[in-house]
Amino acid sequence: MTTAAARDAASASASWTVAPEPYDSPVAAALWRAYYTEVSDRWYLLHEGRPTDPAELEREVAAESGADLAPPDGALLVARYGDEPGGTAGVRLLEPGLAELKRVFVREELRGLGGAPVLLAAAEEAARALGAGRIVLDTRTDLVEARALYTRHGYEETEPYTTRPYAEHWYGKKLG
Repeated sequence: MTTAAARDAASASASWTVAPEPYDSPVAAALWRAYYTEVSDRWYLLHEGRPTDPAELEREVAAESGADLAPPDGALLVARYGDEPGGTAGVRLLEPGLAELKRVFVREELRGLGGAPVLLAAAEEAARALGAGRIVLDTRTDLVEARALYTRHGYEETEPYTTRPYAEHWYGKKLG
């Protein structure tokens, strides 16, 4: 069966669900490792012509525990396709009324099955539940799929609100 046919067959019997997940769970750790591997490899291949060195990856994973996504001021969401963990998004309050969207990711083999919009909507709802009326994020130029997703869902480019390494584009959206 071709990949497209396999995806069509799978999509007929599975659907996306999103639920909060402890930031330090094994499911979160596996999804974040996949996220960091992909975005790091893309950056290094683009800028240095090589994949990420394993030690570099371990430093990046260790540097971001995800503790800032824990309640009461944050939320980590995991999207599942059927029973399979397939994506993640984090939300944290930067200040009263303002939330930041972080680590939006859908595993490559599950892309194209509608998970990203479901995950994004759940993250926005989580931000509202934290009391946010506005949500912001930063991303890189080479993450064109992410930038397209955000603009399709009402995010607009804004002035920088961070000075993080790798942040090249900043987006914001008023939450209804």
